[in-house]
Amino acid sequence: MKHILAPMATLSHEAFRRAVARFGGCDEYFTEMINASSLLAGGQWEKFYLLSGPEPDKIVWQLTGNKAEPMANAAALLATREGMGIDLNMGCSAPQIANTGAGISWMTKPLAETAAMVRGVKNAMVNAAKDGTAEKRLSVKLRLGAEDFTDDGFFSFCDMLVCEGVQLLTLHPRTKKEKYRTKPRHEYAERLALRYQGRVPIYLNGAVCDRATYNAAVQTAPHASGVMIARAAAQKPWIFAELRSCHAELAGQHDGKPTNACGTPASIDCEQVALQFIADVEECQPPEFYKTRLQRFFSYYCQNFSFAHYFQTQMLNAHSTAESRERVKAYFKAQESDRFISYP
Repeated sequence: MKHILAPMATLSHEAFRRAVARFGGCDEYFTEMINASSLLAGGQWEKFYLLSGPEPDKIVWQLTGNKAEPMANAAALLATREGMGIDLNMGCSAPQIANTGAGISWMTKPLAETAAMVRGVKNAMVNAAKDGTAEKRLSVKLRLGAEDFTDDGFFSFCDMLVCEGVQLLTLHPRTKKEKYRTKPRHEYAERLALRYQGRVPIYLNGAVCDRATYNAAVQTAPHASGVMIARAAAQKPWIFAELRSCHAELAGQHDGKPTNACGTPASIDCEQVALQFIADVEECQPPEFYKTRLQRFFSYYCQNFSFAHYFQTQMLNAHSTAESRERVKAYFKAQESDRFISYP
């Protein structure tokens, strides 16, 4: 079972990948959404979206857009870069994305229109490989569809994707309007996995945040090839280390207790994780991005601690990276018992 870091806007950038990698990393890192038209226009921020560290061979570039031609042209550019593949975003239901005709809107457009877009992207990737460059994998991240989706419509849509050359599907099994409080229907990932068994791997995504929810998801969709983690990885960048031990335990390989290189129980210096993340943001992001990237990370990370709301408010209201550092140090000085935690 593969473990995958999900694409998350303002979060799935190199600084965050470094935080995850320090705990052993994961099998694949999906980037935050790259807008096809912005990439082609050579915008001033695009180079930061194209950073591929710290494990370039595990990068999956996620592409978004609302028109077929820019999607194909952008895919041609991304196909020449490092990484495992290109992923088409057909699952984002945020109004600022969906209302433009991007994200999940590709699931509600006429089937022939979406098929033509996917075909154009696939052809661009094949052509990019003709000079000897290894052909990248084409994948799609999707939802179940609109609120009135039907099984026939959903599976027909997936069949179209596979027929057009999509080689992997990641399913977030909620509808367009279903929020995180709605339980994801992971049984649909299992149905997809059985439908395309031996041909197209299926990754499941949604509501996996610890060992218990991981076990439940894997038991519901045992034929899925991977589990994708989103917000829980921001709260606990070490979550993949937890899940590796959980998976080994399920396989009967060890007792399920995570250990470090010396064989002792794993312990996290939470202050150091926070300070290193701030330093990595300064190194990997432009100053204009510092505030939003720090706010997004700490809105989740602070949930680990005794005075989570207070700590979160302090970090969200910091005016600079220097002030963010001071607030991290002040919190752990006042709450020394929160600084070190063991997992699971």
